[in-house]
Amino acid sequence: MTGAGSRPGAPRVTDPTAVGPETDLTRVIGSKSAKVIQQAFDYTTVGELLDHLPRRYVDVGEITPIVELPYGEDVTVVATVVHASQRRMHSRRGFLLEVEVVDEAPSQGRLRMTFFNGYQAAKDLLPGTRAVFSGVVDSYRGHTQLTHPEYTLLGQDDEAEARPFPVYPSSGKLSQVRLRRTIATVLDSVTVGAFPDAVPADIRSARGLPGLVQALESVHRPATVAEGYAARRRFAYDEAFQLQVVLAERRLANAERSATPRPRTSGGMLDTFDSRLPFTLTEGQVEVGTRLERGLATPHPMNVLVQGEVGSGKTLVALRAMLQVLDAGGQAAMLAPTEVLAAQHAATLRSLLGDLAQGGMLGGNENGTQVELLTGSLPAAQRKNVLLKAASGEAGIVVGTHALLSDNVIFADLGLVVVDEQHRFGVEQRDKLRSGDGPTPHLLVMTATPIPRTVAMTVFGDVEVATLKGLPGNRAEVRTFVVPLQLPAWRDRLFALLRDEAQAGHQVYVVVPRISEDEAEEDDAPEPALTASDTGVSEAHEPRRTPLETMETVLRDHPALQGISIGTLHGRMPADEKAAAMAAFENGSTQILLATTVVEVGVDVPNATVMAIIDADAFGISQLHQLRGRIGRGSLPGTCLLVTDLDHDHPAVERLEAVAATRDGFVLAEKDLQTRREGDILGAMQSGGRSTLKHLRVMRDAKLIQAAREDAAEVVTPGWRDDHPTLAAAVDSRLDELGTDDAYLERG
Repeated sequence: MTGAGSRPGAPRVTDPTAVGPETDLTRVIGSKSAKVIQQAFDYTTVGELLDHLPRRYVDVGEITPIVELPYGEDVTVVATVVHASQRRMHSRRGFLLEVEVVDEAPSQGRLRMTFFNGYQAAKDLLPGTRAVFSGVVDSYRGHTQLTHPEYTLLGQDDEAEARPFPVYPSSGKLSQVRLRRTIATVLDSVTVGAFPDAVPADIRSARGLPGLVQALESVHRPATVAEGYAARRRFAYDEAFQLQVVLAERRLANAERSATPRPRTSGGMLDTFDSRLPFTLTEGQVEVGTRLERGLATPHPMNVLVQGEVGSGKTLVALRAMLQVLDAGGQAAMLAPTEVLAAQHAATLRSLLGDLAQGGMLGGNENGTQVELLTGSLPAAQRKNVLLKAASGEAGIVVGTHALLSDNVIFADLGLVVVDEQHRFGVEQRDKLRSGDGPTPHLLVMTATPIPRTVAMTVFGDVEVATLKGLPGNRAEVRTFVVPLQLPAWRDRLFALLRDEAQAGHQVYVVVPRISEDEAEEDDAPEPALTASDTGVSEAHEPRRTPLETMETVLRDHPALQGISIGTLHGRMPADEKAAAMAAFENGSTQILLATTVVEVGVDVPNATVMAIIDADAFGISQLHQLRGRIGRGSLPGTCLLVTDLDHDHPAVERLEAVAATRDGFVLAEKDLQTRREGDILGAMQSGGRSTLKHLRVMRDAKLIQAAREDAAEVVTPGWRDDHPTLAAAVDSRLDELGTDDAYLERG
């Protein structure tokens, strides 16, 4: 919790009668009410409940009368239900709940509400029920109405008439009225001195932030709407500040480490490699390469994140950095999130290096090295051989998955760790190769998912961010289309295009969101996209997620695809089968590759010209952009088809149209951050799991994040933990919440 939550490491209050954040709710509200709270939210302490902040406020005195509601605008009304009825829908499964309400204005306007499959609304909105309704005003058959509005039930003797009242995130198991009254009871019992404030007093004063207990009172029982939102800012700052302290501490620790300088040397493998390049490096590759060259030459560990568009040449930049380290006597390890990607990287590096990757072999370059692959599924004899080559220094570059993180992997002189698609790894995992006695290896992490500046400050503030701009000149155009399956003509054109491209000698990807019907076993699931709870759309509109096994039957049985060779690839296949599937696709013996998101990054088949993403609405914007980057990687133009069975006016289709409208990953990253749950974008700072951010919104709170970053830099100096024990305890507790998740690395 950011402000008042239960913190395992927080200083304990010795007064047994005091009510602080650690106090059990049962003691304050009784066992019956505490059980209801636990069932609804899994909260057991005072701090956890008080950290359940309102998501908005309603000021009854400022609500517009129904007769004055403007069409097309988002409005809020207070009204009483006078009629409710249900009827079956003809065009789709489910029912329609129609509710009629009247307000308390002198004009007593009437308004209709429509809910698609409104199961909970049917239970709540009975005649006589008083509630607050929010939604966009439209008209249907001459009547003013709200379609699927949000609503909050009010008590008949509502306590909110004199002041704004909060609207909380709710589980449906607890009414807003009861939740407000329970929180009020807890607030009344709080012992001010029992709530230690993690934000130092001088920072609170400089930033105009209220004290913790005052902020809790203002956020839950504000005198004005403005006061409530101002108090929320304090809790968003808490979250930003604690995260920035974590990052500042990492920067401090990194600055105190020593690293072996790896300056560029003349006449080595890097010079040989550069002299053989059949093309000119892009301006962005030269700029970032120079930056890495300087960083590797320092006596402190380089810590750089390189972000670049799909196909911008990040692998080439990383290889040149690795060769600089090898020329200076060190080794390099490259960490990839999946076996498919690791194998692809190893093959790419060997291909780029040619005889430089055959050091000590017949026909190899006398100054060359060896590139080895280490994965969890490698046979024991091969694994032993790779480990020996790494330990002896014979293998200058070792590419691998999480298997590289094993304690028995020893390098002769590891000088550089390269982490590809870093968002798939946690900080602790990516740093494991750098732990141990002696100098710390330099670190280069890469991502093809463009990172907005505010996200970079929030999550990657412990690394230096370098942006690789521009694309190589040989990249072909890729056109993107949204394909509505409801229209038979589009469905027919889809399969005809797959056939035509395959018969023309090109390769085709068909991507599905999951392997099988069994969701519990999924290891290739797409990143979470918008759900009904995000959009306000009923559960009946949830994205379909066609499994690979079903799509395989569709493709093999379709008349247009008879005689076309179809292969499959997914994360649960044995490693040798994955390698065989990719090899068959690369050499053209497989014309259509049906796959899950294991092909999302790193897979490079220049002859692939078409990608059809089935149930594209089940994927997030950034992941769609990543998948699209698998085509158009050579001189052949590409076509990406975003296939959906949703209606054109569904909110998820808007995301698909945004992807179709541009190939600019930075534009799409901003769009993604605006339309999706931020936790899915940010990921967890410590592990590969979900973010625990509750109150901070990186797009909305950019200035606040910058302020927190500046404050953290002032606080975190050698010995800061002794000077700020409450803050240190809060930070440690946050890291405990984030935890670690090594199993995440085993996906795919």
